[in-house]
Amino acid sequence: MTQAADDARWLASLEGRAGERLPPPVFEYVAQGAHDGLSAARAAGSWAGVSLYPHVLRDVTDVRLGVELLGTPLDVPWGVAPTTLQRAVHPDGELAMARATAAVGGLMVVSSNAGTPFADIGATGVRWWLQAYLPADRALAGPLLDRAVAAGASAVVLTVDTPVVATKHVADRSVWDVVDPALVRVNFGAGYDARPGSEKAMDLGTADLDRLARHTGLPVVVKGVLRRDDAQRCVDAGAQGIWVSNHGGRQLDRAADTAAALAGVRAAVGHRAQVYVDGGVRSGADIVTALALGADGVFLGRLPLYALVGGRPDVARMNAVLRDQTLEAMRLAGCQSVPDTRGLTAPAPRHPI
Repeated sequence: MTQAADDARWLASLEGRAGERLPPPVFEYVAQGAHDGLSAARAAGSWAGVSLYPHVLRDVTDVRLGVELLGTPLDVPWGVAPTTLQRAVHPDGELAMARATAAVGGLMVVSSNAGTPFADIGATGVRWWLQAYLPADRALAGPLLDRAVAAGASAVVLTVDTPVVATKHVADRSVWDVVDPALVRVNFGAGYDARPGSEKAMDLGTADLDRLARHTGLPVVVKGVLRRDDAQRCVDAGAQGIWVSNHGGRQLDRAADTAAALAGVRAAVGHRAQVYVDGGVRSGADIVTALALGADGVFLGRLPLYALVGGRPDVARMNAVLRDQTLEAMRLAGCQSVPDTRGLTAPAPRHPI
């Protein structure tokens, strides 16, 4: 067996290894989708349904994977999507994830529900953005945002697809029955959840984008967009990044695959804002396919969590394997750089939405 084949098998084994090593409620929380899990189940195979049309007679001796996302130069075109319970997956949690991400020159998006202080994450040297939900009383978000800015966050990612948390069918005990509360939400002030207005806002609007930008002084990314018209409204309201996501299939079940929505959102946004995507990305070929469909950056959700079970070394190995796979896919596609991947897919049919 070649090293590349061994690496691909190892990458594909991460979910099964996590299932064997994590407490069942923790693994179920990470892996499950909402309701019947239809969107979650479709995601990992959705990128394979996109055909690529490679270039030939191109010099691919030197291939460059670097990108610049909102002014931040990165060595690779992928990053870590925001996920909670990282310290329930491994004691080092966000710190292990941050150090491995910094080592590969990637970007980490930190959940507002993180179990590690923002200052400690920032001290690793990782380039990072904050993911945030807004509460019904917007003023309550201020201290959390201020802590992130002080710790070096360079953008704020507003999640907009979670006015309520979708129903998850739990097989036995809920993860919240077994996880120490000290492993989550450490960046909120004491007693936050007991305050009136601390529940998630169900009245988010485009004015919230300007509110976030003014409060933090940072560029705002809108995460959870699947429609062209919503993407245009967000950019019109000042968003500098649009993140195509269906929340890993954890919110509206039967929501469209991000692989199907990405090209339409890219076309709607044009060059007015950057476009990112997550959802079922499991290989370097998936990353190149997402870039070809118009993503400026690709984010990984469950895959880094599965790798995190083995701590920082396994997250680092995951990044190394993805780098090798992405380099090979780009060479085979005749691409010297990320911009060269544009046009590898057939022209997208006009989507009705």
